[in-house]
Amino acid sequence: MTDPVLSFRAVPGPGFVAGCTVSTWLQTGALAEPVAHVLIGHAPPRRAHEDALSVELGLLGMVDAMRLRPAPERVPHVGDRLIMRGPYVALDYGHPNLVMRLPAPQEWRAHVNTGGPVCLTVALDPIPPGAGPDAVEAHLERVVAIGRAYMGATALRNR
Repeated sequence: MTDPVLSFRAVPGPGFVAGCTVSTWLQTGALAEPVAHVLIGHAPPRRAHEDALSVELGLLGMVDAMRLRPAPERVPHVGDRLIMRGPYVALDYGHPNLVMRLPAPQEWRAHVNTGGPVCLTVALDPIPPGAGPDAVEAHLERVVAIGRAYMGATALRNR
């Protein structure tokens, strides 16, 4: 029997992941419970063997492996994919041997460590390296609006 969750797109390796841009932040508001966010994208193609299509296929390989859904759909729980060891946080992005290290500000780590909700997003359009919070927010709003973002809810593994 075939597993319906198997990906037909390859899960990318370390060379691809090194070109990813990752942002983490804690969204807080007076009326809602805080939510930790992880946004993964990729810098514009810069290596000889990369082009826009190969970058998109790499990101879609991550989307498939983590079972993310298009952003407008209901956000599914995609399993406990975050690993915290001391000051380090990593994401199990579906590769059989590798994880992706995440930037983890103290406030974000504390929220995740106490079991707070985490929203994981993969954006298919390039995110410029070094983009500040306003640029990241505008980018996220745009890719969600045009159907170029995939989301899932995750949590800390082995709490």
